[in-house]
Amino acid sequence: MTNDVLLENARVVDGTGAPWFRGAVAVEDGLITDVIRGDVDVAANQSIDLEGKAVCPGFIDTHSHSDLELFEDPTLAPKLRQGITTEILGQDGFSMAPMYRDGGADLWARHLSGLAGDVDVEWTWGSVADYLDAVEENGIAPNVATLVGHGTVRFDVLEMADRAPTDDELEEMASLVADALEDGAIGFSTGLVYSPQVNASTEETQRLAAELEPYGRPFVAHIRSEGRWIWEALDEFVDIGADENVPLHLSHFKVSGTEQQGKAERATELVETARERGVDITAEQYPYTAGNTLLSAVLPPWVHAEGPDHVLEVLRDETARERIRRDIEEWRIDSWENQGARSGWENIVVRNLDTEAWREYEGESVADIASDRDQNPVFTVCDILLDEELSPAMILHTVTEPDVRDIMANERVGIATDGLFGAYPHPRTYGTYPRVLGTYVREENHLSLEEAVRKMTSLPARAMGLDRKGVLRPGMDADLVVFDPVTVENRATFENPRRFPAGIPHVMVDGTFVVRDGEVTDARPGTTIRK
Repeated sequence: MTNDVLLENARVVDGTGAPWFRGAVAVEDGLITDVIRGDVDVAANQSIDLEGKAVCPGFIDTHSHSDLELFEDPTLAPKLRQGITTEILGQDGFSMAPMYRDGGADLWARHLSGLAGDVDVEWTWGSVADYLDAVEENGIAPNVATLVGHGTVRFDVLEMADRAPTDDELEEMASLVADALEDGAIGFSTGLVYSPQVNASTEETQRLAAELEPYGRPFVAHIRSEGRWIWEALDEFVDIGADENVPLHLSHFKVSGTEQQGKAERATELVETARERGVDITAEQYPYTAGNTLLSAVLPPWVHAEGPDHVLEVLRDETARERIRRDIEEWRIDSWENQGARSGWENIVVRNLDTEAWREYEGESVADIASDRDQNPVFTVCDILLDEELSPAMILHTVTEPDVRDIMANERVGIATDGLFGAYPHPRTYGTYPRVLGTYVREENHLSLEEAVRKMTSLPARAMGLDRKGVLRPGMDADLVVFDPVTVENRATFENPRRFPAGIPHVMVDGTFVVRDGEVTDARPGTTIRK
């Protein structure tokens, strides 16, 4: 047999964590046909001498926010260039489907503009199957799969209401989750710090997660707190997994804020204890001390209760603004994450400011902007969100480097970007995987090369149930990354976040080059993964 492509003279890192070996990988019809150790005696139409560079499975981003961006940029170049070949969408309870509410697509897109970006796309879908069909029709370079979001099904039934569902409404939400799983969603996600799902009780969340049990698919969660109430939030999450017998996957694992800094070891011990209890739990992490999300997340939950138009009305009302200030500064809402007070306004940097009135403050902290305007920081945030129509994002500097390293060392924790797009994204959108390989593997020897690759490939594949990905074996999908262990590095910074990495010359999706010699090829071989 003559193969399509042979990648030879390589360090083969197979994704399992086993030691690399000298050899080659052969590809034919989108599949790996051979993984060869030592001398090569295999025919191929195209042989590429990797000159000792590493070849490994394509990286699987278990936390992507490319749900709408992929319609505008189907290549998703910032992801491809760092070796990502599969994206898991529908994170934090925010999937783009199912969407059945009349006029709901426009409201949902506006609500999520700080997270999903301000992308002009025609919503032609209702169900998860329809959404995946639209993605395939548009064409996509990497593979994509989606979770079904808690917030999305709640919005379908209750819009943004800050109340508990009736029994009938809860069953309607559960039916939407079940239908989405039948349509191919690979799991169920929530983000219990975000509206509308911030209003959900444990009982509501557990009822919806229970729909996963017949399918064996994961419950993926941004838990209710990563700061003041992290221990209660972790207990809630683990208890749901134990009670409903469903796999768990913890989003962007961290200990955040001054109260919890230095306690990463305690947090990872809770994960180990859960596994000893019989709970199948894994996690992911981005390798940075700063997070990134929509700026409107600092507002109390009641502000969001009637949708984005009402949020703007609230922000115009002086009495309501004073209530917002007191809720934040005085911690008046129990169990609410309260990211402004938790982080400190000096640690919250505002991104993606588009209006002329605010553009000069791009990349500055809320504290500095408020000081320049001689204004209370809460009111500064209200003004920004009002003038920018809720679209800005924020970067939160709330985690310490020792905690990042301690969590990264845990064998249950994979790597993900949690990358947002926009004019000034977090550098993780462009540099997560090369940062791990360059900084934590080569420069600091914090991880072995093989362990780092396992965290990017077979571990996330196992967590998400992607049986044909994550390992170099004959018959597996030919999603491959070639990188130079000596030169691979992240070049994206907070000051210049849209810089592509070095040292990743080739990336293949389903046996087709999507990056060749360091340049995106514009090929769109990606498929939608449906369970």
